[in-house]
Amino acid sequence: MPRTPLDILRTVYGYDAFRGRQAEVIDHLRAGGDALLLAPTGGGKSLCYQIPALLREGPGVVVSPLIALMQDQVAALQQLGVRAAFLNSTLEPHEQAAVAAAYRAGDLDLLYLAPERLVREDTLDLLAATTPSIMAIDEAHCVSQWGHDFRPEYLQLDILADRFSGVPRLACTATADERTRVEIVEKLRLGDGNVFVTGFDRPNIRYLVAERSGGTSQALRFIRNEHPGQAGIVYCLSRKKVERVAAALSEAGLDALPYHAGLDKAVRTVNQKRFLHEDGVVIVATIAFGMGIDKPDVRFVLHLDMPAGLEAYYQETGRAGRDGLPATALLTYGLQDVVLRRRMLEDSDADDLHLRAERRRLESMLGYCELVTCRRQTLLRHFGDHLPEPCGNCDVCLSPPETFDATEAAQKLLSCVARTGQRFGAAYVVEVLVGSDNERIFRFGHDRLSTYGIGTELDRKGWRAVARQLMARGILTTDAEGIGSLKLTPAAQPVLRGETTLELRRDPMKAPKSTRKRRKQVLPEVLLDDNGGLADPEAAARFERLRELRLKLATEAGVPPYVVFHDKTLAAMAALRPRDEEALLQISGVGESKLERWGAAFLAALRDEHDLTGHEEARDDGGAGLF
Repeated sequence: MPRTPLDILRTVYGYDAFRGRQAEVIDHLRAGGDALLLAPTGGGKSLCYQIPALLREGPGVVVSPLIALMQDQVAALQQLGVRAAFLNSTLEPHEQAAVAAAYRAGDLDLLYLAPERLVREDTLDLLAATTPSIMAIDEAHCVSQWGHDFRPEYLQLDILADRFSGVPRLACTATADERTRVEIVEKLRLGDGNVFVTGFDRPNIRYLVAERSGGTSQALRFIRNEHPGQAGIVYCLSRKKVERVAAALSEAGLDALPYHAGLDKAVRTVNQKRFLHEDGVVIVATIAFGMGIDKPDVRFVLHLDMPAGLEAYYQETGRAGRDGLPATALLTYGLQDVVLRRRMLEDSDADDLHLRAERRRLESMLGYCELVTCRRQTLLRHFGDHLPEPCGNCDVCLSPPETFDATEAAQKLLSCVARTGQRFGAAYVVEVLVGSDNERIFRFGHDRLSTYGIGTELDRKGWRAVARQLMARGILTTDAEGIGSLKLTPAAQPVLRGETTLELRRDPMKAPKSTRKRRKQVLPEVLLDDNGGLADPEAAARFERLRELRLKLATEAGVPPYVVFHDKTLAAMAALRPRDEEALLQISGVGESKLERWGAAFLAALRDEHDLTGHEEARDDGGAGLF
């Protein structure tokens, strides 16, 4: 009897049911159709092309943008018993020849290639030696010239439509607004291919935005208080800041490593490998790090600088909590972010059309930072998704900001900007408002302005918050030269004339109070009670022992720990304590190949604990009989 997609899902991957629209996409590709799939990071996109490749005749071909990513994916597939390989520059000539021979002989189920390798004539000839079963283009948003991860090589992938016209193609991405979707379909010539949107919501991620205060010390407090000993990513805008923050976190006792394009390649490779293969490593990186990172147990993503737009932000935060367990995305930001981003745009060589698109992205990002309504609803709406009720898992929902009629405060600040000649940054304007005795103010004669000292109702932090919110609403902007001088926009005039009122948040942005007391540590849900506490301390301890075993086995096999089993699978083992192979196979994430390779070790560990518990109980019973 022919195998079905569900058969493969159960026997190879160890899962009982498909999620979302996975089954729909797989059936469409099995029938020979092209498609664009939009699903959140961790939403199971890879299954949608891997399973059709195992069901259709011929090997599947996967275009993957990063060498490290394809190597990790191939290693994970091989542990499942799938005949997978990659072809890239890390292989010696004889190794490349062996992979090519295996492809020609039909001995591969999946072959991974970078776009640069695929479009080479010799590679195209190799792929034509046997008809591929399917062609998948991962991270397909890289085709968009308007996007945040544009890769020019992706534009050449339209050649697949001509050279392999009868082979179904699937383009996958986690971040694409309506404009980018249209561009993907056009550039890759998917024609009438179906567009499958599975929803962008990642309910396990808690979205927080806080005013930047202290930089590295703020990051250190967050990690120690909320995610001690857990893996995370800290994003910084510049290479210098990456190295400075990584060094400071490391000196403070965290296992923190830097990653940026300016580092020696060998150092980058070692640092990325440690992050993937070890538990509790924090990587401090520019956006050069992270595309397609498959590590499922990243418990937090911390932005120390504001991203360029919501698409980049959503993709970067999506690297947290791929296993579906609780994770945090914290963005710290201040007025300086806007000044720096504007300066970067003005220094860019991009054409006017591209600059306008980038400015719109910046405005959307700034508006997101200053929201007084549910952040998740705004994020999902940006991608054409809809959340009917506030999420209850972002800082705005958890600590609703108090708002106030800020019309008069806005008028004071705008008047001060105008009267100081629209030549100064926010910090200086605030000093004038609060009546500072700063020597510069007297030198410029601004102590004689009508706006000098009229801002006593707010402190400096409060005035900075007003300035940020006015910028977010397009009432203020910064100078075109990017030096930070505040400028009035046309939208300022109705406010100054009293023709419109403004409701702003009263307090500066602040993250909700620490959740550590309520959720002592992020543990798999099966081990938590309704209040977020440990349902069973013995199960929690058992879970940690299984993690230690997993790390030992993964190190011996030279693969990341999650390739052995995900945390969720270990959690189920810890809670259910299976005694034999049949019981272990019932646990989600345990397929036949992993059962054969790893099952005995985990069953032995669980059986040893059963025996130990039994001896302890016998000893206790004997003692009780003496009284």
